[in-house]
Amino acid sequence: MQSKIFSMKNWEGKHGVYLIAEIGGNHEGNFDKAQELTQLACASGVDAVKFQIYTADSLTTIVEDPERHAHYKRLELTPEQHIAIAEICKSNDVTYSASVWDLNALEWIDPYIQFYKIGSGDLTAFPIIEKIAHIGKPIIISTGLATLGDVKESLEFIKSVNNNYRDPNNLALLQCTSSYPTPDSDTNLLVMKTLMDEFDEVVGYSDHSVDSYAAEIAVAMGAEILELHFTDNKKNTSFRDHQVSFTTQGIQELVSQIKRIHALKGSTKKEPTKSEIHAGMIQSFRRGIYAARDLSKGEVLEYSDLVVLRPMINVDGRSFKKMVGRTLKKSVSKLKRIDFSLLN
Repeated sequence: MQSKIFSMKNWEGKHGVYLIAEIGGNHEGNFDKAQELTQLACASGVDAVKFQIYTADSLTTIVEDPERHAHYKRLELTPEQHIAIAEICKSNDVTYSASVWDLNALEWIDPYIQFYKIGSGDLTAFPIIEKIAHIGKPIIISTGLATLGDVKESLEFIKSVNNNYRDPNNLALLQCTSSYPTPDSDTNLLVMKTLMDEFDEVVGYSDHSVDSYAAEIAVAMGAEILELHFTDNKKNTSFRDHQVSFTTQGIQELVSQIKRIHALKGSTKKEPTKSEIHAGMIQSFRRGIYAARDLSKGEVLEYSDLVVLRPMINVDGRSFKKMVGRTLKKSVSKLKRIDFSLLN
């Protein structure tokens, strides 16, 4: 199954960072709740809403792990329900995406998906990855549980399946720690720098912490994508994902912080800023060259004849040595400025 590739050029989001609201299993198998969370997420200002598509049988062995199988069975949504959720996203002009953990679902959900998400647990599930890579749409990969070698091996495999992924715009890597909640000591945001240095792909962060601080730092460190679990109430139930989730208010507060972070990061070009120039700070803060005493016409200037003081008028302190040994064309009173027009 090959479809025309959808270009997510640089994963540019409405707020400078591409924001994904991961609803995941926070609906707890309740379709009404899934729809409600989708509407709330769309209203929060995110760029994309993401779900997980699976059946318990396609994900977990009932023989070896019946308890986990029962857990995922409770969270299943039907194909029709997933499609309805995708339509809600479309009506709100928000991108719909999913981690597809059931290969049988690809046929009916692919028309609604613009990019796929490979979760940390599927980073080494090459049969799943291969089927998704054959489709050719952009892929975001979470790297929880992984070594750098694991990441490299999976990227090489994806690129071997489909040359579309040799274009860095079509792949993204998210630093992720697969513990809920993630302790600060295990968040390892510096891994983003490793991923940036090692690979050409876009790099971001998938958050499993209990507040917005890690996400804010990730943005400041250059994350281009943020994946954030989403709920309507962080204390909703005992279901673990709620405590590591953002609410609508939390997303909106984060967006405000992102705007400020980008403003604080500013430009890479080092030059006087508009505010410095407008306030006349270059002149008022820097030191100019002045007469240390009353000086007469014809005197040859020595170090002791000059002093650097604020404000800087015409000539700054870098010209101090260039004036020593020069002859005055006219007399200069103590603490009056000296510039090269007064010197032979």
